[in-house]
Amino acid sequence: MVAARYIGNKGFDLVAGEEQAPQAGEVRLNVGYVGICGTDMHIYHGVMDQRVSIPQTIGHEISGVVAEIGADVTGFIVGEKVVVRPLDWCGECPTCNAGHTHICQNLKFMGIDTPGAFQSSWTVKARTLHKLPAGVDLQQGALVEPLSVACHDVRRSRLVAGEKVVVLGGGPIGQLVAAVAKSVGAEVLVSEPNESRRAFADELGVKSVNPIEQDLAAYVDEWTETKGADVVFEVSGVKPAIDAMTQIAGRRGRIVMVAIHSTKPEIDLFQFFWKELELLGARVYEAEDFDWAIELIASGQIDLKPFISSVSPLAEIGTAFASMDGNPEGMKALVSCGAE
Repeated sequence: MVAARYIGNKGFDLVAGEEQAPQAGEVRLNVGYVGICGTDMHIYHGVMDQRVSIPQTIGHEISGVVAEIGADVTGFIVGEKVVVRPLDWCGECPTCNAGHTHICQNLKFMGIDTPGAFQSSWTVKARTLHKLPAGVDLQQGALVEPLSVACHDVRRSRLVAGEKVVVLGGGPIGQLVAAVAKSVGAEVLVSEPNESRRAFADELGVKSVNPIEQDLAAYVDEWTETKGADVVFEVSGVKPAIDAMTQIAGRRGRIVMVAIHSTKPEIDLFQFFWKELELLGARVYEAEDFDWAIELIASGQIDLKPFISSVSPLAEIGTAFASMDGNPEGMKALVSCGAE
């Protein structure tokens, strides 16, 4: 077994080790592909060193093949393709008891708080697994996790067909939110200053606008015939988007906060009173979001292949991270860990 460990200062090392035999309730996977996400890039830049136990194997956007099954595990067989919902909840806190295990008060995010997926073999709790249908390959499977984020965001918004949606930020998650919203039957506009990301949105079949070159509020006002957006997704994490979200939301519009803001933003609360707006938080995902994401891929409603910018072997993980660093044109880089 080979694992890549983050060692700090944008560095990784490769170490050989023993495969971890699954205990009761666990399954060992031969890892197929692991995606590099924005959180991984934050770790790479050292801003999460206080949370990650260095040296540590990170990574959580993963597909793999069942290799060994521990005692008391049912419903899986060796050789099945699966993905991991990388949340380890306690099952005992008031939040878990209320059925909201994804925001458990003692939640550990696998690949951040505990060792993750950038390794050829990974042993996880069986309760985190979702099966992949025959028509979904392991490369697409590695993107089920970020697609599930988008599914959760859209589900939180209560979006229905025919509504008009503005996505603030055209990065990978923003584009996936746009794709899921489009699959629901909404009309979608992506606000994004980067030309290549606007072009990507156009290829997805959604409108795009440059908020630097055009007055976004005026554009949305014309696009919605003065009604304003039914739903706004804030995915960018920048102050101009915080200012824009309350301006472009229509009366009784819903704003979904997807981005993580590093500093406490100022929000125009008067607009919440004046328009009777709703602000909805959306954190990670639930099991049904994974199921929905897998169905969207399997049914062909969303094609994830255009999102894959590069595929690199595990031995070149450092190069893969470096190539995504500061690259606004890249969507999702995958690291191949061996299983097919």
